Formats: sequence, C-alpha cells, structure tokens
Amino acid sequence: MVSPTGVKRNANHLATPDGGNKKPKGKGSITSFFGPPQKTKCADLKPQTSSPNFDKKKWVASLTSEQKELLQLEIDTLEESWLAQLKEEVVSPEFLALKRFLQKEKQSGAKIFPPEKDIYSWSRFTPLHSVKVVIVGQDPYHNVNQAHGLAFSVLPPTPAPQSLANIYTCLKNDYPSFERPPNKGGLLTPWAERGVLMLNTCLTVRAHSANSHSNKGWEKFTQKALDTVARVRSRGVVFLAWGTPAGKRVGAINRDRHYVLQSVHPSPLSAHRGFLNNGHFKKCNEWLAERYGEDGIIDWNLTPKTNANAPSAALQNTTPEKKSSKSQPPEEKDKEPPHADSDDDEFEDDDIDAVEALAAAESADQANPKSG
Repeated sequence: MVSPTGVKRNANHLATPDGGNKKPKGKGSITSFFGPPQKTKCADLKPQTSSPNFDKKKWVASLTSEQKELLQLEIDTLEESWLAQLKEEVVSPEFLALKRFLQKEKQSGAKIFPPEKDIYSWSRFTPLHSVKVVIVGQDPYHNVNQAHGLAFSVLPPTPAPQSLANIYTCLKNDYPSFERPPNKGGLLTPWAERGVLMLNTCLTVRAHSANSHSNKGWEKFTQKALDTVARVRSRGVVFLAWGTPAGKRVGAINRDRHYVLQSVHPSPLSAHRGFLNNGHFKKCNEWLAERYGEDGIIDWNLTPKTNANAPSAALQNTTPEKKSSKSQPPEEKDKEPPHADSDDDEFEDDDIDAVEALAAAESADQANPKSG
C-alpha cells in the first residue's frame, strides 16, 4: 500500500539568502555548511531493525481468542517494526479496554475518524527504523475527508486547515523557496515517507465531536510510541512539540541524545505569539546535518515543481529530481501545475473544531497542572 522508502532527499533548500543563522559557516555552499568531514554516514540513520527476532505469527498464536478479536486491526495494519516494540502495550488492560470502547462505538453506529484502515497509517508511512523527526499532534480532525492517520495532514481535495496554513507560513519564513501545495492542499504524506513521524496523541475521534475519544487509553499508547522512538533511535531524532499538551509529551526526552524544539501551537489562537517565526524547520535540518551529514536532512517540499523565482542563486532546486508517485494517493491528480505562492494567507479557516479541541485540551491542562 505504501512504500516504506521515502523520496530521495536533497539539501539544496538549506542554503537560503539569510546568513544570520548560527550554524552555517559559509554563504550558500553545501561544503561550507556541513564542513569537512561529515561526522556520520547516512547509513547510521537506519540501524538494525528494532526487533529482528520478532516472530509475528508466533506472537499472534499466543493471544487469547478475545485478544485476537480485539486486536485484529493492530495485527493487520500496525507496521511490524512498531508492533514488535508495542506488542506488550497492545495486550495491556488499558489498551484492551480502549479496544472494547471502540468496539462499542462501532456497534452503536457512531462514525469514527480516521477510517479504520488509516488509524495506523503513520506506522506504515514511517517505519520505526526510518524516523528522523517527530511532530507531536493532538486530536484527529473530525470532519469528513480530513483525518487519515497523520497529525495535521488532510486528504485531498480538502484544503489545508488554518493550523497547517500557519505551518506553511513558518516553513516559508525558514525557506523562502518553499511553495504551498497546489489547490491549497494539505496532504503531508511526502514528509512521512522521508522520515517525519506525525503522531497524534489521540488516534481516533467520533465524527463532529472534538476530544470524544480522549482519556480512553490512546494517550498511554502513543506515549509509549514516543518513548520507543527516543529509546530505539539512539543516534538521535528531532522532536517538534507545539503547544502545552505536546510539550508535556516530550518532557522526559533525553535532550543530550535528541533535539527537542517547543513553541506555541500553530492554531489561529496562538500562532502569532511565536510560532510563525520559531525557525523550527531550519533548526531541525541544521541539527540533522550536524549529526548525520547532508543526506540526513528533511526535504520539506510538497510540490512537484521548484520555485522558479528563487530570490538568490543560493536558493537552488528544492525538489528532488525524481519524486516518488507512491507518496500520492490514487485519487490525487498527478502533476498539476503549482499555483503561484503568496505570503498572504488564502486558506479557509475550516479547522475551527480543531481549534476548539486545542483550547479544551489547554484548559484541561491548566485545570490539572502536571510537572513536565
């Protein structure tokens, strides 16, 4: 269904006309940026598989009949590198209680988002051994044709919600060559295939009812997933945590081994209080380049074409020469001409429900303060 290998990355978009950042030592030269010699080869980004001795068939055979029934979705759709690390968690009393709750929701006729087949799409787009960056989300979008298992991402032809539009603005501030996707698109699967794990704290929601599946057991499961990344990806990854709830999720991450970047959330309620110019995308790539070298960075492009109006010769082609067609779903149109980008925000504010969910989560957090 999904190619486990990401689109080939390039580093050209690291060189911007802004020479004020602390990491680059030259003016637009890749050699001057990374400096000789590179510390680590790209192969180090993909160490041995996390559990080479995991026997899935044997594990499934060890389950009780009720466990097999409740965990059929995990057996069928949770990518094996993740299942190998989360197999104890999915048979825990808390997770089985969550599955019983979801079973009752389904039996009642409630519509649940994302569709079942997409609940664990994050694991298939970004196998554990490929994770380089983690973006911590919160509640899935809960309207039709939005959520598909990746935090902040929406299915076409749904336009990018305002939070994602603000993420694009932040990216544009870091990399002026960045172009918003055609048709106001919000599909982020190319990032996922390049090693960006976009994981919501809660993985399901009842249609049109924000936070309806919160505090049912997903939080413990996704925390285990985050902790697994921190433990298994021992060479170091970047965690992007936007908003107070996301910040608490990364509170225990080892900052000596990993790079944790925090700011306010990109929602319209808070983006202008420091998100739009937080520099996270550029800082992320600077750290990855320092740790892994040129091939370790993330190509943040989402368009099939490059920006022909790059303001400097240093801003070269920011899109790989060969873009995998597997990052696009069958229903998405191929090779549509990119729309002219603009600094003006033209996106509809169609994620008001998600904003309300964020506000509710922040209010609950303030009412029940916990140490980081």
